[in-house]
Amino acid sequence: MTGAAGQVSYSLLFRIAAGEVFGANTPVVLRLLEIEPAMKALEGVAMELDDCAFPLLSDIVLTSSPAEAFAGANWGLLVGASPRKAGMERGDLLAANGGIFGPLGKAIQAGAASDIRSLVVGNPCNTNALIAAAHAPDIPADRWFAMTRLDENRAKAQLAKKAGVPVAQVTNLAIWGNHSATQYPDAYNARIAGKPAAEVINDPSWTDGPFIETVQKRGAAIIEARGLSSAASAANAAIDSVRSVVNGTAAGDWTSLGVVSKGEYGIPEGLVFGYPVETSADGGWHVTEGIEHSPAAQERIRKTTEELVQERDLVKHLL
Repeated sequence: MTGAAGQVSYSLLFRIAAGEVFGANTPVVLRLLEIEPAMKALEGVAMELDDCAFPLLSDIVLTSSPAEAFAGANWGLLVGASPRKAGMERGDLLAANGGIFGPLGKAIQAGAASDIRSLVVGNPCNTNALIAAAHAPDIPADRWFAMTRLDENRAKAQLAKKAGVPVAQVTNLAIWGNHSATQYPDAYNARIAGKPAAEVINDPSWTDGPFIETVQKRGAAIIEARGLSSAASAANAAIDSVRSVVNGTAAGDWTSLGVVSKGEYGIPEGLVFGYPVETSADGGWHVTEGIEHSPAAQERIRKTTEELVQERDLVKHLL
């Protein structure tokens, strides 16, 4: 795990060690990566992990070396990223993260286990995953994921509240495109208690407006409300993402993941694009095919695709 002393990781590590991610019978070794200035804080996190006496926690490795962090790793959780600062253009942000995720990709290529899978959480996660994967050419493209599950969970919660039902009744919710304000949360192919969500709610003005805008801008709203970015909910979404890959999705349902496009739905090959993805317990997955979109939905998907192409162009020199 990178950025291991940060807020998201702090909300994530204890749940991994408790067996919530890989199961109650799977011992784990936590290999925790931080920059040198944060190593003291990371030592404190490790003390707390020790003090919990988790039966499944076999070892903790603390390091500022990517090579040591990823040596033999089966899963890479790439949480740490360079935040956007005042006056920083998007191209500057992408370049700053390129300096982080390129070396991480090289470390994964050089020393990770043969079954390594990596989930990029640090934003802009789609293009950060693209950069890391470009520096690990021997790692199959289907081993890389970018986290769109937080957006899926946010969208499910909004639909459940609007319909007045438990969130567990909301299924088949896809997030298309970039983890950004251009993403398209698709209510029209979602289902509530097995019925089309848009029919259950029956309020197109909300479904096409406030619903989409709330999901797209939820991260900014949380920062405004609590003065800090999403941490616990992001950690929870990372857990959900890994579980979906490890355990498989329910029959007839899918999850939202950013994956390397093979051209599905006309998306340019090679982009890390948010799709509805069906997974199996053996680690296999495929993009769900045959989903239909209205002209308005197609336009939203075109816009988020265009943004991802622009991001890729801005980091071409890093690929």
